[in-house]
Amino acid sequence: MTERFVVVPASYVYLLREGGTGTEVLLQLRGDVPYMAGHWAAAAAGHVELGETAYDAARREAVEELAITGVELSFEFAMQRTASGEAIDERIDFFFSARSWEGQPTIVEAEKCAEIGWFPLDALPSPMVPHEAHALAHLGTSEKYLTFGFSG
Repeated sequence: MTERFVVVPASYVYLLREGGTGTEVLLQLRGDVPYMAGHWAAAAAGHVELGETAYDAARREAVEELAITGVELSFEFAMQRTASGEAIDERIDFFFSARSWEGQPTIVEAEKCAEIGWFPLDALPSPMVPHEAHALAHLGTSEKYLTFGFSG
């Protein structure tokens, strides 16, 4: 009999705007956190909670992490990912973009987020969380299903 595993869902929100050199994305520099500290990532992201849709989680994270509301989400794609037996093994991530929201994005959780900034999609900062760099490379494409971390 095959052992069952748990899949952990998360939602990511990429706020987008038009800048002088094209489309820009708002990213956060992860602070002193257990996973990928010191790496750039989506400005708002987090786990989907029990009884919550991925859309609801994305809106909640935008409020909790950036103090913005009225986020008009566009579903971009889902990503199934693994880390070859590490603690984060088997994830399903839902990626959304938004070009309209209410309020000025600001850091709410200073203990988790060291900085936020706007970056051109074709000139992302380094280091990036690897699976998010993969996601951003596919933003705006017609692909609706991505994978990351699987061999073969």
